[in-house]
Amino acid sequence: MDLILNWTYISLIPPLITLILVLLTRRVDLSLGVGIITSAIVITQGNVGEMVAKIWQTFIDLIIEDGWLNTWSAYILIFLALLGIMSAFMSMSGGARAFTSYAMTKVKTRTGALLLSGILGIIIFIDDYFSAIITPQVSKPLTDKYKVSRAKLAYVVDTTASPIAVIMPVSSWGATIMGLTAPLLIAAGLSHITPFEAFLYMIPLNFYSLSAIILMFIVILTNFDIFGMKREESRAINDGILYDKKVEDDELQVAYHSSKSALIVPLVGLVAGVLIGMIYTGIKESGSLNPIVILENNSITHSLIFGGIIGVVLSLIYYYKFTKQDENFSSRDTWIGFKTGLQAMIGPIIVLILAWMTGELISELGTGELLGQMVKDSNISAAFLPAIVFVVACIMALTTGTSWGSFGILVPIAGNIIITLEVPELLLASIAAVLAGGVFGDHCSPISDSTILSSTGSGSDHIVHVMTQIPYAVIAAVVSLVSFVVVGFTTSTGLGLLVMIGLFIALTLVIKLVYTPIQAKR
Repeated sequence: MDLILNWTYISLIPPLITLILVLLTRRVDLSLGVGIITSAIVITQGNVGEMVAKIWQTFIDLIIEDGWLNTWSAYILIFLALLGIMSAFMSMSGGARAFTSYAMTKVKTRTGALLLSGILGIIIFIDDYFSAIITPQVSKPLTDKYKVSRAKLAYVVDTTASPIAVIMPVSSWGATIMGLTAPLLIAAGLSHITPFEAFLYMIPLNFYSLSAIILMFIVILTNFDIFGMKREESRAINDGILYDKKVEDDELQVAYHSSKSALIVPLVGLVAGVLIGMIYTGIKESGSLNPIVILENNSITHSLIFGGIIGVVLSLIYYYKFTKQDENFSSRDTWIGFKTGLQAMIGPIIVLILAWMTGELISELGTGELLGQMVKDSNISAAFLPAIVFVVACIMALTTGTSWGSFGILVPIAGNIIITLEVPELLLASIAAVLAGGVFGDHCSPISDSTILSSTGSGSDHIVHVMTQIPYAVIAAVVSLVSFVVVGFTTSTGLGLLVMIGLFIALTLVIKLVYTPIQAKR
């Protein structure tokens, strides 16, 4: 029994090794590779032959499922390839440059460029993957023009991806969260509250998502750049170095005469295609016209592929429209566009595959269940439960790289603890704490797929993005933790929000009094 118990706790080691290696080496591919090997060693209890077979099978399972193509993972990888091609041709057609020239007449400052990025990320709330990929495609030309570091753009993109999706009922996240919440409401004797109403009640209780968004706007408006972000912004402002060259595409030839429509129309086509795909697949799967049911049953991966194909076709149409009379362009440039677009996504695709493999193996280790059981077995006052659940969800998502996994494990555990202790007034606060902690862990985990997509879309080195975002995530998490403690003891959502807002007002005053923004060298 002791041997089994000890071996169970060893399941915490692989994710910790992965995180430590990322911090020490800043090599996410190497760190993920070591995480995969150590996870497989623990699962197979040191049997080398079984370890190799386990790693190989985990990889195959990403591609093949039940004898067929695993469309979830395969379609996301294909979509990334389509996006790379689309981006290359939008650039070559001159659309990105024309849009930047137009936007320059409307947006006059670095702050304005970042605000546009933040607002756009909030508007694209339907899915975190979708937001993380589309927002930087529109914003990057403008933020580059005003010498905003790619790390700061990635921070804005990531902050408006998962935190927005998790508090929007009309999103790919909302329907799933409602599904997890529904049985707990009945068990807690709260059947008079519908899952949709419960979701709405939890929006102001999701203190981390709200804190992250509020802090993002404070950072934008006050130029509050700290630690690694200060270094990246200083390089951008004073030296014009916006990113590490290794993450940037090769230089492509750009059409001289073009229009902003060469950027806008393909992007609108992509967005429209994804939305149409979500509606179609949702109706086909459920047979219902109820928007919530459609969102719950749609296939985001199939929808992304449909939108991606439309976006590529439209980008090619505009590319040929603005280059067919240009003698500097030939059929070879078309090939270069495809090649460059695909090459730009090879690195991110490899990292994403490794991250998925790591997540699958860590899930098999039972790391998440172990952390959840530790909460369930603890004899602590119910008033502390929202705060404790928040911390555990933070750790779980950080080590496993998935907020969704944390939701699936901890929401039922937190709900059942509340039901057992007969404090139903804390049920929604505890579920919201799981959601909040999951998003925090997602933000800080280098193996989180949404974080990988945010850095990829923004053209930032992935580890630079993670390391520059962590200080802001920690600030938002501390504010959230205090707010969850307040709600736990008072059961007052309003008081928790007041404390959160008060802390941010205090932070803003401190920034104004003691912080000196980066000044351009004369």
